[in-house]
Amino acid sequence: MRYNNQIDTDSVLTVVFFLTDSGREPVREWLKSLDKEGRKTIGEDIKLVQFRWPLGMPLVRKMEADLWEVRSHLSGGRIARVLFTVRDGEMALLHNFIKKSRETPAKDLQLARQRKNLWLSE
Repeated sequence: MRYNNQIDTDSVLTVVFFLTDSGREPVREWLKSLDKEGRKTIGEDIKLVQFRWPLGMPLVRKMEADLWEVRSHLSGGRIARVLFTVRDGEMALLHNFIKKSRETPAKDLQLARQRKNLWLSE
């Protein structure tokens, strides 16, 4: 019996960072501010979505039409969320936060929604 040892290295999605009008990339800046372990955990979770899209719970949760969250568990019991949208093979990382309550804060959801609408209208 023969096996194919090749691994499919083609990603389903290309990851891009939302760019504000002032030229900032808020999610990239936030990731850089995290400790090495936190960056690695979130990066691996995003990479899994990138290569295995579409995914569902427990890693990805749909928030509303064209808006999902990557659900990452960090050391110290912290819970991180990265909100994203997908269009034409691109996964745009829109917003992020450390979860402090059971509900997604309305202001975080609204900001991600605004960025999604801007990015999708380009």
